[in-house]
Amino acid sequence: MNWLKKTLRFGEKIKQLLKKRPSKSDIENSDWTSCCKGPVLKKDLEENLWVCNACGKHHRINCIQRFDIIFGKNNYEVLKTPIPADDPLEFEDSSPYIKKLNSARKKTNQDCAVMIAKGKIGNIDAVVGAINFAFMGGSIATSEGEAIIFGIQKAVEEKKPFVIFTCGGGQRMHESPLALAQMTRTTMAINDLKENKLPYIVCLTDPTAGGITASFAMLGDIQISEPGALIAFAGRRVIEGTVKEELPENFQKAEHVLDCGFVDNIIPRKDLSKKISQVLSILLKKNSEVNSENNEQTPEFNIGTREAS
Repeated sequence: MNWLKKTLRFGEKIKQLLKKRPSKSDIENSDWTSCCKGPVLKKDLEENLWVCNACGKHHRINCIQRFDIIFGKNNYEVLKTPIPADDPLEFEDSSPYIKKLNSARKKTNQDCAVMIAKGKIGNIDAVVGAINFAFMGGSIATSEGEAIIFGIQKAVEEKKPFVIFTCGGGQRMHESPLALAQMTRTTMAINDLKENKLPYIVCLTDPTAGGITASFAMLGDIQISEPGALIAFAGRRVIEGTVKEELPENFQKAEHVLDCGFVDNIIPRKDLSKKISQVLSILLKKNSEVNSENNEQTPEFNIGTREAS
């Protein structure tokens, strides 16, 4: 029976090793993250706006980090958005929805996945929305829909352009038809913005998919994207299984979407504030960005293959 005892002891050693593996929370709270060349200090990544120096990957960032980049630190006001009643359907699967919701709030220090702020982008006053993927995958439910609509209404009220940085996998299943209704509600709010002749700029970040892509993320006057962002409706494997064909390697990446005419330009994170300011100057007919005599567009911002409507 010696072989059996040795096997059991070996099994116990494996269990001990597995127990010592860091948990997901340990990894999130660590000073390190990973990229193309392995471990990288979060501090070093942050100094480069959370973009890898080696491969150029644009890592996901939260709403406050996004506002810091677009407006500049401490140069904006975060707006308090309406929060409807939690868990309207009393949804429960492996655990209650309300428990997941509270966990996401504690983890991100946000009431919902969407945050709204206002400030100056360059010299242009604007209202800006951002979605945090860390909050339940950036999914859209009633609170998120209310936040986006609130931001648009604030833009209309103060006659300012509205800019949104999208990400997330779509509508939140825990709120089912109520979540799906936000596709229509946000679209109607955007129509109100356009009726008031106020610019609506969309910046697609990684990943933007599902009902987000099918609603407010694809209705911008100008559609821009960060490099390498996944932009999709259905998943790659679902499409390949349906059409029975192998899709291109870069399928649903920002660069491929640009080639197909669904994005106007791809702009690195470090240039977003400057370029968005230029675009807003053009749309708002500021003399600094538009030649009033020839009505020529500044060459610093080149529109891609998508034709302007």
